[in-house]
Amino acid sequence: MSTSRRTFLKVSAAAGGAVGLGALPNIGFAKNAPLEGSLTPAPVERAKAPLKILILGGTGFTGPEQVEYATARGHSVTLINRNKTRPDFFKGRVEQLIGDFNGDMSALKDRKFDVVIDNPTTHPAWVRNVAQYMKGNVGQYIFISTISVYRDNSHAWMDEDDKLAAMPEDVDPFTVPIADARRLYYGPLKVVSEKEVARNYPGIHTIIRPGLIVGPLDETDRFTYWPYRIDKGGEVLAPGTGNDIVQFIDSRDLAEWTIRCAENKTFGIYNATGPEKPLTMAEMLYGIKAVTTAGAQFTWVPAEFLTAQKITGWRHMTVWVAPRANNVGFSQRSISRALAKGLTFRPLAVTAKETLDWNKTRPPEQLKALAEGAVGGISLTREAEVLAAFKATQNKSAPEQR
Repeated sequence: MSTSRRTFLKVSAAAGGAVGLGALPNIGFAKNAPLEGSLTPAPVERAKAPLKILILGGTGFTGPEQVEYATARGHSVTLINRNKTRPDFFKGRVEQLIGDFNGDMSALKDRKFDVVIDNPTTHPAWVRNVAQYMKGNVGQYIFISTISVYRDNSHAWMDEDDKLAAMPEDVDPFTVPIADARRLYYGPLKVVSEKEVARNYPGIHTIIRPGLIVGPLDETDRFTYWPYRIDKGGEVLAPGTGNDIVQFIDSRDLAEWTIRCAENKTFGIYNATGPEKPLTMAEMLYGIKAVTTAGAQFTWVPAEFLTAQKITGWRHMTVWVAPRANNVGFSQRSISRALAKGLTFRPLAVTAKETLDWNKTRPPEQLKALAEGAVGGISLTREAEVLAAFKATQNKSAPEQR
């Protein structure tokens, strides 16, 4: 077994008594703060045939997991990015090319690869900029898209053939300012990007549409809030009735399946979220509680009351979306095609425990933001206020005791 960036955290005694093999050198996910390595859960088998893989980006959230798994499988990996966000992140382990998706990508001139994995593209012009060098010079182009491409979420368990979102007719998707791309037109621009991929790489493209990506190193706190909050114990505000379905995927499961899609030449379009079987919000929260010893207790508060308190799903009650007629399909997307092509999931307990362990290594300013609900979740103070207000309504509606 070897030290691996795939886990990025030390396995604690509470998780089984394993001792980490040492610290990773300044990997810099939290403003260059080093994180510690850990024992790899199991040796990774070498692939039958090594591939030359080009990863666009590669130093963000899922990219490093792709690099780690690909190199462990014996593939040759090249990264192309500005080398500014996390400079020389995999120095000595992969080839690093310098390129700007908005500008000069000439480092790709006269290069050929078996596979290109496109992680960061939101703007379709980026696909076109890469294609001027990669079109005709790659055997497979894998584009990481999003389930936000779908136009209508009013029906549950729709598959990849569902209707897609469209750009406004008066907006040119190739000239939208980068600053507005994610904020205003994220889903529609991903749709245009998918079409640009299909146009430039006909018959050899793979479109992967992940749902909510979670796990260690996710600084959006979109899942991290729950292990963090539950580990503090006490009365925990829980949204809805507990029966609402939630979907998400561990970044490592997504990354490893992406590499397997490359190895198996899996073409087509796939929703990639999870788990394999429908999971309720209650099952998720109690599953997270199982990896803690804090003794948290959940108070389930109806969606209508949370709305009145200006507590929203996804932002304050992370992972969960308030069930309404127009969004029932948002957390209920069919993944049968991806399952048929080998998408697998690690247990919720593993994701929860390792996210919790990683969270404890974050720098003080990030922990402070999490405690205040600045990015995802809510503060303990606000939570207490909402719980008190809810209990007050319950007391008023209770029959008078005589």
